[in-house]
Amino acid sequence: MDVSSVLIDRRHLFSLLVAVVMVRRRVARHWRRRYCVQMRRALRTLLPAIVAPLWLVATSAAAQSSTAPLERAEYQVKLGALDAGTGEMTIVGHDTVGSHDTYHIVLHIEGGLGPLRIDDRFESWVDAASWSDRPQLFSRKFVQDQRELGNRRQRTYELSPERKQYRRVDTDETLPLRTDRPLDDVSVVYLARALPLKTGDVYTIDRYFKAEANPIVLRVMRRETVTVPAGTFQTVVVRPTIKTSGLFGEGGEAELFFSDDAQHTLVQMRSKVPLIGSLTLLLLKRVP
Repeated sequence: MDVSSVLIDRRHLFSLLVAVVMVRRRVARHWRRRYCVQMRRALRTLLPAIVAPLWLVATSAAAQSSTAPLERAEYQVKLGALDAGTGEMTIVGHDTVGSHDTYHIVLHIEGGLGPLRIDDRFESWVDAASWSDRPQLFSRKFVQDQRELGNRRQRTYELSPERKQYRRVDTDETLPLRTDRPLDDVSVVYLARALPLKTGDVYTIDRYFKAEANPIVLRVMRRETVTVPAGTFQTVVVRPTIKTSGLFGEGGEAELFFSDDAQHTLVQMRSKVPLIGSLTLLLLKRVP
């Protein structure tokens, strides 16, 4: 075999190797492109299935956080010694009255025995700006809806301290408001919770929105250990008196049992209801 034949064979072999390498590169690029196309198609299919549940979870959590009450206490209702219903006291959350930000609070008591039944709902909208200074908090709206023994008493009041007046919505009657920090039957409970509450103290407060019902009187009666379904608590007992026909009217001899700590949680409440007798709320649980 001469030298020229060997050189030709080597050149042919080199060309063949180059051709093989080029083909492999083209095949690799082809499969990479095909793989990428397949992956993109797979991702377009899978991403919605992955993201949608996460979005739903996030949306659900946000909705729950926006609608969850800021504070909720649940109660067992007793008439005398008999279990007769349920109650709740809830800071529902933020709401707007006019152009003012408020906290919406609900006190609801429902129960009875046979025809001796009550379904009382009291709602207060407390000015949010005043909430940070609790002894000075005040109301902008009050709703009283009482159903007792087949009778119903329903009132809605819009309170405007800036205009020195309040309006009874159902009759469209406008009356003078003689305080710039009006209270109602619900907001007064939260004001009481912010006070030091030392035994023997008496707080006289001329801030009930109806001038003729003043003064609100809060008497700190005693300290007492009580056991309720939620547990055993050291409490401070306050007797509120307002010259109205509500829960804290003069004839009701109501007593509020607040936990003897910084929170002053309402652990128990006792009052008298005409024809029904002694009405007691006992704390079941509180959140948070």
